Amino acid sequence: MSRTSGSLLLIIGMLMVGLNLRPALSGLAPVLEAVRASMGLSPGYAALLTTLPVLCLGLFAPLAPILGRRFGSERVIFAFLLVLAAGIALRSVDGPIGLFTGTVVAGASIGIIGVLLPAIVKREFAESAGTMTGVYTMALCLGAALAAGLTVPLEGLFGGSWRPALAFWAVPALVAAGIWLPQLRRPQSAPQAMTRVRGLWRDSLAWQVTAFMGLQSSLAYIVFGWLPSILISRGLSPLQAGWILSASVMTQVITALLGPYLATRGRDQRLAIASFLSLSLIGLMGLLYAPMSAVWPMGLLLGLGQGATFSIAMALIVLRSPDSQTASELSSMSQAVGFVLASLGPFAAGTLYALTGTWQTAGALFLLIGVGALATGLGAGRARFVQPAHAPETSHPTRD
Repeated sequence: MSRTSGSLLLIIGMLMVGLNLRPALSGLAPVLEAVRASMGLSPGYAALLTTLPVLCLGLFAPLAPILGRRFGSERVIFAFLLVLAAGIALRSVDGPIGLFTGTVVAGASIGIIGVLLPAIVKREFAESAGTMTGVYTMALCLGAALAAGLTVPLEGLFGGSWRPALAFWAVPALVAAGIWLPQLRRPQSAPQAMTRVRGLWRDSLAWQVTAFMGLQSSLAYIVFGWLPSILISRGLSPLQAGWILSASVMTQVITALLGPYLATRGRDQRLAIASFLSLSLIGLMGLLYAPMSAVWPMGLLLGLGQGATFSIAMALIVLRSPDSQTASELSSMSQAVGFVLASLGPFAAGTLYALTGTWQTAGALFLLIGVGALATGLGAGRARFVQPAHAPETSHPTRD
């Protein structure tokens, strides 16, 4: 296989993997009320259900570099695509135990796969890391949009049952595993050659990257978990609310690709972070408080902002790392701690609603998270490398 064809197969494989890392999260929100009614779940358990997969993204992320060093990243990704499909199917075949267990399995799989892909980008596409991160993030957004928009129509197609509508998303995961198979033939790094990076957890820049990842993700997972419920409470039908979420996430595809490109054109990423984060907050507050005639433009504005902020957060893992091994460790750190932090957002939003009976009180929470994301993003956006204990002193990465 030539290098060109091998790279093309890798890009296609990454796109297919990316498409499958969000449907398990975004597909639930449009049918959450139906799940609650059929399972008899309280608002508190519904909040837990939206929080649990995001929490698992963080809790299981530290396993990824360990498994990658032991078995090779390509093999681990293939195995956990199969586990992801099993988790998606499991949550639809039993009662609450199956629902929550399958959610944990799916979230753990996504967490492990999501940590390994940035290191592969750094290793295979070092000269175009920002662009390739945007391409991969675009696939994430597209998968999220498809699940948000199609789950309710699938529910209707399956006779009004949410179970097969959610289980359907196991099929694309199996297809992605098949397309990823050629990557198992790629040479695997020898375990002894992949030494662990030291000192990263004492690096202030690494913590800024981590906090920005967590806080901007917190806003994103509030949207994935609760936006349809917010819009339904304002008078929209579940189908209309699902389509607005889908349109918002589909709009993310545009800036998911353009965000890292624009962010790497300037001296550093701070201006891009501040600009796109502001769009996210304006759109989110508009969906909560603006007249109903403005929900569609506010949803699109939210999508433009969130697509870029997430893709820039992913690109920062690569841009702030001097090599692929550091990228793998920073990816693990930022996603482990970041997604645990992110999980607090949807849980806090759901708890506020359970306590007050209205979504109008959530605006202060959104602003608080947004201000924190801006502060940490301005630190993470500076043009310099993290400094693990063994790494040479370096300050200014080359822009791709």
